[in-house]
Amino acid sequence: MIPKDPDITVIIPHYNGEEILRDCFASLFQSTKLKIHVILVDNGSTDGSVVMTEKEFPAVHIIKLEQNLGFAGGCNVGLRATTTPFVLILNNDTVHEQGWIERLLAKLQSNENLAVVQPKILSYQNLGRFDYSGACGGEMDIFCFPFARGRIVEEVEIDRGQYDDFFDRIFWASGTAFLAHTEIVKKAGLFDESFFAHMEELDLQWRIQLMGYEIAVEPSSVIRHRSGYTLGAEAPFKKYLNHRNSLLMLLSNYSFFLTVYIFPVRLLLDYMALLFSVVQGDFGRVSAIIKAHFWILVHPGLICRKRKMVKLLRKVSDKKIMTRLYHGSIALGFYLLGKRCYMDILK
Repeated sequence: MIPKDPDITVIIPHYNGEEILRDCFASLFQSTKLKIHVILVDNGSTDGSVVMTEKEFPAVHIIKLEQNLGFAGGCNVGLRATTTPFVLILNNDTVHEQGWIERLLAKLQSNENLAVVQPKILSYQNLGRFDYSGACGGEMDIFCFPFARGRIVEEVEIDRGQYDDFFDRIFWASGTAFLAHTEIVKKAGLFDESFFAHMEELDLQWRIQLMGYEIAVEPSSVIRHRSGYTLGAEAPFKKYLNHRNSLLMLLSNYSFFLTVYIFPVRLLLDYMALLFSVVQGDFGRVSAIIKAHFWILVHPGLICRKRKMVKLLRKVSDKKIMTRLYHGSIALGFYLLGKRCYMDILK
């Protein structure tokens, strides 16, 4: 049963993992007093997830898909079914502190220019540390390598409250959990389903910023995340998606002249990463980089269509977008200059 006049629809894309889903639902419903409408988009699970949800959480609206559409596709199915003014995208492997949604909503309503806000995301497995997937707010360098306040490459910091009173504007809010204005997300074109998973939220929020809106973090809102539960950090497919989707973002969202300027340098960085991976014996990453470049090479039509869509949405120049990006290579800073935390990046 849908709560009367809910303000927020919670969309949880899901594929297998009955126990983590049970934990997520139990935590979600006890953590807020708001009227929420919860949609589970099941990407063709083969375990007992759907039966468990129907039995133990009858208030949840279930959309059953016959095939796995990935995070992007699953979220879009839920978004098209959403009629509330606010939408909360939420991973199925999260648990939540009391009042976290209320704090996100208060933040989002505090400034009409804010379109998206994320909570502070801590690790479920490593207590006291930030979570890899978003930490205390996402950032990105000009070559489209993402990092976060609390996580640089593979280095994850201990949360000492060092970013709680920091500047709250960020470049991307983690798809692990973010609250947004439904109308703005829809006007931005929803998630790009060609991404399947990983970085689709960065791509969407880049477009939202080009429309003139801002992204923020609310550190007083806290959740914990089992990072890498669905697809492990070392999975070859995840490495491939990260490289491919990063390139796709760069080629889609920059203006023509900035693309021509930045893309060759990005290719050089990729070739350096490929050689480094060969030396390290990381042939999974070698394969991921080669496959990613080949995919980009054979999909010029898709990239052109994305660029046309972005051009129609654009109200903000790249000059302004560039002020929100790190003007260096986060990878070179990490591996060559020893920059291991976000504060090092600011020096």
